[in-house]
Amino acid sequence: MTIHIYQARLLHYLTEENLVEREKSTNANDSNTRDAKMTVVDKNAVLLPVIAGVNVYPEYIAEGALVVDDVSGRVLDYGSKKVIMAQYASSSAQEGKARVQIHDYQDRLIMPGFIDTHVHYPQIDMIAAFGEQLLDWLNNYTFVTEANFGDPKVAHDTSKFFLNQLLANGTTSALVFSTSHPESVEAFFEESTCLNTRMITGNVLMDQNAPEHLCVPTEQGIRDTQNIIDKWHERGRQHVAITPRFAITSTPKQLQMAGELYRSYDTVYLQTHLAENLAEIAFVRELYPNHKGYLDVYHDLGLLGRRTTLAHGIYLETPEYEVLRDTGTQIAHCPTSNLFLGSGLFDLSKTLSYTGVSIATDVGAGTSLSMLTTLSEAYKVQQLQSKPLSAHQGLYQITLGNAQSLLLDDKIGNFMPNKEADFVVIDMGATELLARRMTQTKSLDEQLFVLMMLGDDRVIEETIIAGVSRYQKASAV
Repeated sequence: MTIHIYQARLLHYLTEENLVEREKSTNANDSNTRDAKMTVVDKNAVLLPVIAGVNVYPEYIAEGALVVDDVSGRVLDYGSKKVIMAQYASSSAQEGKARVQIHDYQDRLIMPGFIDTHVHYPQIDMIAAFGEQLLDWLNNYTFVTEANFGDPKVAHDTSKFFLNQLLANGTTSALVFSTSHPESVEAFFEESTCLNTRMITGNVLMDQNAPEHLCVPTEQGIRDTQNIIDKWHERGRQHVAITPRFAITSTPKQLQMAGELYRSYDTVYLQTHLAENLAEIAFVRELYPNHKGYLDVYHDLGLLGRRTTLAHGIYLETPEYEVLRDTGTQIAHCPTSNLFLGSGLFDLSKTLSYTGVSIATDVGAGTSLSMLTTLSEAYKVQQLQSKPLSAHQGLYQITLGNAQSLLLDDKIGNFMPNKEADFVVIDMGATELLARRMTQTKSLDEQLFVLMMLGDDRVIEETIIAGVSRYQKASAV
């Protein structure tokens, strides 16, 4: 066993409960263990919480240190560098204890790993496809690409490439769409297991209104999902999501069977799409004329619940927001995709006033796997509605907030002791423009906003998964 100490600027987000727990731990150990000069919990920051009624605050430590156990892959402690070094690396602290390895990143920023709550891994091969809106885009590009994923070699090669691209962008966990081929799911989970990343996926259920070679008979698709749950759900850091593509490509019977399967488990996820595009909504009305609307189809057939994430949700009426609230169903906001496909503008603050909202890339309709680039686009979407997105709101959402939305905040999302050590090392001056711009900032808030607007994969220097370095930027020393 080796204890790793990462010296750096630390930023993460804490709930009120985390703060109480942290204070109790600090007081129990040593009344002087918190260096007030270095640690700032900003209770004046106004953050809209993903979980209603749960207050969230940024904690920033200018000269910090994060302590990780490489055997368990968990966080042991964090705090000011001076205090941590005295507790873990001094000669008295080291007597008869595990070896300590110190990583000096004092001019870098360390944050919890980013979490992406809606992304299609097979679509990495058709990202940035020109000129269509949703339905034509699916038919002309997406379905053509996904047809290849019955080939295990294609699925493995793409999974490996995709996962490594996530790491290069600082993303350590994701809720992922595969294809209708079980082989695509097997390959993804196998590659994720090799990296020990915490991932969620499932076979895509489609039995109508899609190319015949991608449609799987109703019962067979559900059997495939059941087999994947039996083999992969909660095996290591892997989770399964029941995954009907959307109401258009599933018959009522398939959606009903998916809902029945979902309700038979307490910990399995469900993911699909909702109200992304006006033509899509009109088509759903044609297919389901006896329902009150798009969301009502899912509600009636048992697909809503606290472990359900619906991507997009741009065009919703007040009664639909109320159903989301009452069922605990989550929305994944995909700003880059919404702009690229011309789908519409998502109202983040309004949706958060009803239910949890996560932020996601939606590649390949989105044009980047960078969660920072995604936040830049989210800012623009909200700015167009005169509701500008703060850096703290955005960075909270892609870390602890997305973990809360996925009910994984007991495992990931911040640096609380005993959480899994998934984190990223960020170079705030990774480009000449960033470095120059940072010299003009006068506060942490300004620096973080510049990072959110100008940052991308180039700022990610290292990505650590469960205490193990899985990505290092080629130019990093």
